[in-house]
Order: sequence, then C-alpha cells, then structure tokens
Amino acid sequence: MGQRCNTVRSIQAGSLDVVQKMSVALLVAALFLLLVEGNAMAETVNFDNAATGAAPEGWTLTMTGRGQPKWTVEVESTAPSKPNVLKQSGQATFPVALRNGTSILDGFVEVKFKAIAGSEDRAAGIVWRAKDADNYYVVRANALEDNVVLYKTIKGVRSALDIVGRKGGYGVKVSVPSGQWHSLRCEFAGKLFKVTYDGKPMFEVEDDSIRDAGMIGLWTKADSVTVFDDLTYGALN
Repeated sequence: MGQRCNTVRSIQAGSLDVVQKMSVALLVAALFLLLVEGNAMAETVNFDNAATGAAPEGWTLTMTGRGQPKWTVEVESTAPSKPNVLKQSGQATFPVALRNGTSILDGFVEVKFKAIAGSEDRAAGIVWRAKDADNYYVVRANALEDNVVLYKTIKGVRSALDIVGRKGGYGVKVSVPSGQWHSLRCEFAGKLFKVTYDGKPMFEVEDDSIRDAGMIGLWTKADSVTVFDDLTYGALN
C-alpha cells in the first residue's frame, strides 16, 4: 500500500513538473511575441482625412514602365474604415504609389484591398525596400489568375522569386474573388520574406537582391481598377 502511494505521489509530482515546464515555455513565447511586437513601430494610413477626387498628399504617384496611372482618394461605401479609400483607375505597365518619408529595412507592410475591374489584369500589391519606381520588392494578389506571387523589380525588370522549399512554379494558387475585400501582408527581415493573405500564411521567399532600406507602397498592373484601405506598416527597431 505504501509503495502504491509513493508511486501515485511520484506520478503527480512528475505531471506537475511537466505542467510547470509547459507554463514557463508558453510564458517565454508570449513574452517573445510581445517583445517583437513592441519593437515594431506601426503606422496606419486610411485616407479618411484626405480630400476626395484628388491625389493624396505625402505620396509619389508613379509607375514602372509606361502608361497613365491614376491614383485618387474616393468615397467607398464598403470601405473597411469609412469613408475613403485610395483608388487606382488608370492604365500603365505597373502603377506604383510610394509613401514619402518611409525608409524601412526590416519590418512589415499590410493593406486591405478590393479588385473591382480589369480585363487584362485585376491585381493589388504591396511594395517594400523601394529605391524608386524601378527598384523594389512587391507581392501581389491577382483576381483573374487566382494566385499570390512575390517579385523583385530591378532596373524596371520584374522577376518572380522561388518559394522556400520549392524550385520553380509561380507563386501560390488561391481564390481572390473580385468585388470583395481581402488583406495582404508581408513581413521582411534580412533576406527572408513571409507572405500572409486573408490572415493565412501563404509562403516564404529568400532573396538578397535589395539589401538597403527603402520606401513602402502600393502597386497594381495594367488596367486593374483596385481600391486600397488601412495601409499599415512598421519597422523593427
């Protein structure tokens, strides 16, 4: 009987020790996440205080290639944060909007978007480490192709990048319904980029073609008519 009680006490003690170790591990993980999030200085742009029907202040509205992009602030009844959005309704090879005053090496950029129209393309993208309209990284979602792809643009030439753990291919197939709001996010540190779409991790890419801090921004393609809202970005200190 005494031996059985000792065995029970030993099991209970062992279980308690396991629980305590798990609790410590969870606490350490939570503290790590708080530390990382605390080191990210975030800013959100929702365009709600900007004049409608005109280009927003604080942006370089440009393009990669040729064409006539048109970036304007417009009222949008379905906007995630009402009333305004940033709309691209012109046509160019790659319309690009760069946020003035940003210079981020390691950090994140995230935006909510809705693809409205476009017969050649129907895309929405986020840009980081941009030196100018011809040199940057971009990840975009495409409602006509139903995929998410990450590219580098060097001297105006766009190249798709391989996904970690897979050679070749072209991004990831995923549903991108037109006329609905979606979210797109990229976290970048060193040569590692982590892409999230609609809150779900999609893939990772490694590339070190652009090693300097640069601007963040927004991007579309060809005749895409796309609206953006709640652009959030931040740098890791």
